[in-house]
Amino acid sequence: MKRTLLSCTTALAFSAGVVLADNHANLMVAPGEGDFTWEGYSEFADANDFTGQKVTISGPWLAPEDDKFRNMLAYFAAATGADVVYQGSDGFEQQIMIDAEAGSAPNIAVFPQPGLASDMASRGFLTPLGSEMADWISDSFAAGPSWVDLGTYSDGSGEDQLFGFFFNINLKSLVWYVPENFEDAGYEVPETMESLIALSDQIVADGDTPWCIGLGSGPATGWPATDWVEDMMLRTQPPEVYDQWVTNEIKFDDPRVIEAIEMFGKFARNDEYVAGGARAVAATDFRDSPKGLFSSPPQCYMHRQASFIPVEFPEGTIVGEDADFFYLPAFAGKDLGSPVLGAGTLMAITSPNAATIGLMEFLKLPLAHEIMMAQGGFLTPHSGVNTATYGSDTLRQQGQILLDASTFRFDGSDLMPGGVGAGTFWTGMVDYTGGKAAAEVAADIQASWDALK
Repeated sequence: MKRTLLSCTTALAFSAGVVLADNHANLMVAPGEGDFTWEGYSEFADANDFTGQKVTISGPWLAPEDDKFRNMLAYFAAATGADVVYQGSDGFEQQIMIDAEAGSAPNIAVFPQPGLASDMASRGFLTPLGSEMADWISDSFAAGPSWVDLGTYSDGSGEDQLFGFFFNINLKSLVWYVPENFEDAGYEVPETMESLIALSDQIVADGDTPWCIGLGSGPATGWPATDWVEDMMLRTQPPEVYDQWVTNEIKFDDPRVIEAIEMFGKFARNDEYVAGGARAVAATDFRDSPKGLFSSPPQCYMHRQASFIPVEFPEGTIVGEDADFFYLPAFAGKDLGSPVLGAGTLMAITSPNAATIGLMEFLKLPLAHEIMMAQGGFLTPHSGVNTATYGSDTLRQQGQILLDASTFRFDGSDLMPGGVGAGTFWTGMVDYTGGKAAAEVAADIQASWDALK
């Protein structure tokens, strides 16, 4: 399916009407080949000529992600004649602010989370993407209004405008398991939270342990519990309540937040539910916690963790065969749809020109997403993409979870002030799993938030 084009003439042979700049002829896949959505690419090329214009992009992606991104940008360059340069940095968050304050920002910045983008928008460093883009995202992304909300911030005058276009998402609402263990025990993947709890009870009744949970992470110990609580907030409350919680419009010790903490506790503070008992939760490193899935006999049957966790599985584990995952289900009785928790990167204009605006328009094309999808490590909520272009069945299944989502919300702790989201929320969850009452923990976290004001 993949082919390198060595000349403009070769490219045109595959797709008449696609205009390729002579100095940008090396493309990963020839136009017209494979399962990619080429419709619209020719029209975009015909309508946009940015020859002689340059687009500079700065972001957090380093090797190998940066080359994957450049492979996608090559299609924009080939279609328009623009010169596109991406520069990755492991100090992006600090550098972009320095550059913006000095008046030397790149044309586009790739933000790893909304908080910094929101701050820069309020200081007048970002350019609004406009109402037409907001309408397009709302209509073209699964759970589209969620993505508009996540990319909308107050400008320098306090007016809310769309500034961020989300590009590359990761999932947190996943439960990992070993299919062979489920098959041997006669268990089926649950589709509701009620059935997940019932399955957990059945595993206990059968004399086994349903869950492996670990919160250990060195100085960051406690963070896995914050993901649990955030997922439970989305499954017990409407998304507006989640939004109010992460901005402290409702207090951390609000009864609705305490309910979510205690829902996490239903799993983590139950000695029968968790491998090693509740006291082992905070003491177990999160990287070690999924290993119980693979012991013989299994020490646990399920592990809730984000899409990155397979790197901690035993060497040689094949996801989709030796291990698999399912969506952490919602309560059937609460009518809150299918909420998904995750994170991701967003693109925003930090220094506009015609080619830069053109590139943001290019990102609307399914092709821009599919080129990334084919290379791996990329998920998108774009409902127009051909999911067959995902590089693996695992990514395709995770991508489908995004497409099936009724609501998407960003990792809440990342949206809170650092002293809370990466501080007292972490330590508070350790205290909670150690036996401290949820209401008392929540009050302590709220007090720390109040102290920052």
